[in-house]
Amino acid sequence: MKKTGAEIIVKLLEMYGIKTVAGIPGGSILPLYDELNKSSIRHILVRHEQAAGFIAQGMARSSGKPAVCLATSGPGAMNLLTAIADARSDSIPIIAITGQVNTTLIGTDAFQEADTFGLSFPITKHSMMVKSPEELLTAIPYAFKVALSDRPGPVLIDVPRDVQLKTCEFDQWPDIENVEIQESRFHTPINEYSEKMDKITDLLEKSTKPVLFCGGGCNSPVASTEIQKFLDNYKLPVVTSLMGLGAIPKQSEMFIGMVGMHGSYAANVAMHDSDLVIAAGVRFDDRATGIVNKFCPNAKIIHIDIDAAEIDKILDSAVSVVADVESIFPIMVELSAEKQKKSGLKSSEHESRLKWLKQIQELKAKNDSLECGRVKNTEFINPREFINSIPELAQKAGTNPDDIIVTTDVGQHQMWAAQYYPVKNPRSFLTSGSLGTMGFGLPAAIGASLQNPEKRVVCFSGDGSIMMNVQEMATLAELNLPVTIIVFQNGTLGMVYQQQKYLFNKNYSASIFGKVPDLLNIATGFGIEAIDADKDKDWYKKAFDSKRNTPCFVKVNVCNEEDVLPFVPGGKANIDSIRD
Repeated sequence: MKKTGAEIIVKLLEMYGIKTVAGIPGGSILPLYDELNKSSIRHILVRHEQAAGFIAQGMARSSGKPAVCLATSGPGAMNLLTAIADARSDSIPIIAITGQVNTTLIGTDAFQEADTFGLSFPITKHSMMVKSPEELLTAIPYAFKVALSDRPGPVLIDVPRDVQLKTCEFDQWPDIENVEIQESRFHTPINEYSEKMDKITDLLEKSTKPVLFCGGGCNSPVASTEIQKFLDNYKLPVVTSLMGLGAIPKQSEMFIGMVGMHGSYAANVAMHDSDLVIAAGVRFDDRATGIVNKFCPNAKIIHIDIDAAEIDKILDSAVSVVADVESIFPIMVELSAEKQKKSGLKSSEHESRLKWLKQIQELKAKNDSLECGRVKNTEFINPREFINSIPELAQKAGTNPDDIIVTTDVGQHQMWAAQYYPVKNPRSFLTSGSLGTMGFGLPAAIGASLQNPEKRVVCFSGDGSIMMNVQEMATLAELNLPVTIIVFQNGTLGMVYQQQKYLFNKNYSASIFGKVPDLLNIATGFGIEAIDADKDKDWYKKAFDSKRNTPCFVKVNVCNEEDVLPFVPGGKANIDSIRD
């Protein structure tokens, strides 16, 4: 058969089940768009390429499957890079396909030419430029395989315009089910599992203050299920990183909280006082650990992670397994059950572990409060209470709280949401973790809604973050998706303002807006119903009406002196946080 490069790309995307892509056309990618318009694939026209990357992330984060975004050469591809870097930081599988100038023009400083391959190389899991249509037959299957294998991540394919137009002949389409890539040389061999599992279960049985620390590698339905089975058999405190929220329900009696700079006091104390930490799918990033040698100073560490590069990178482990979480926990469940049966449930270690769990639970009950960081004697709403009440209000309006997916932008509202939104299920709390990208929330919400049309998506944002990709309200209005945008307005860059308050003697440099825009009129101008929650006490009835399934914009005024607490200042251990 004879096909052009553009035809090959579109056909292979269809073969991979891609039903939706996001992007903006331009000269160097027009041949692909010409074929795309003849295909079964739906194209989402964004207003900025960065949003195309975040829409793809919203789809991928909520499903665990690779999603696709498109951009033209030069500024189009460069606008995409922030979203690609964000995906790399949080291990999100997206495929970015960019147009490039004709191969004969590469290196001539042609119109809209940029070295996309070179620029993307440090921020992707894999990056490639194809020089012929024949290469696409292997490059695209390879990209999908790489994006999802081992530790997931973004892959970029740069395709010159003439490659998209050129034809090639081939006998059959590639077998996408059997794509070969170089197998990881760093997985723990199966024949070592027995010895390692024996060591792990021995450490578990001998510990009196164990803690399970869950990261993003635990945030999938399969991993979450296996972890719950482990917890049914082995009771211990569970803490998470920001990316691990949802791995177990916040309502669980064993969930203690998020650790780190804005983590709960009880969670940080649990880590500090533990004698054994099971670190699963987590990489000990600096926002979680604070001062590393004061994070869990007396604990032996069992580290389970798919990425060998993370093992012993920050903290030395007593036992490590390079594998995915879902394959290891079933083995741990079986072996720990056997050893518990032999040792008996009345062993001194078992009694000590139950006492330890109760101690941490009591610490949590004593210290967790919706008033933590609250400004006294203010007429403004309490943002913590507001966020915590969303599931209950949604239920009153006819929306099942289990059918809500939350996205956030980055700032104070993000941390309040992480602290107080009652996340129940994996892949239902989507946030920019490691890169911390303002502007993530709205386009990610659009992507999550496209992927999950039966659910209501709630985007928490601030009056700083929402302006980063505010133009995507036009995209949302066009698509008419059930997305509720809730913006906390305080006239500042809230997190910057807070850090300047505590760390820079209230020298508020460039953190206070000179003029606050009329966000309600802006939303209305884009064609989205806008509600002032301060004036309309029944705002939730419109925002979560299950019969409406349309977008809604909600503004809430917040006092700019509200703080996200606990807060661990730089140079302090997590247990030395500011709490009031």
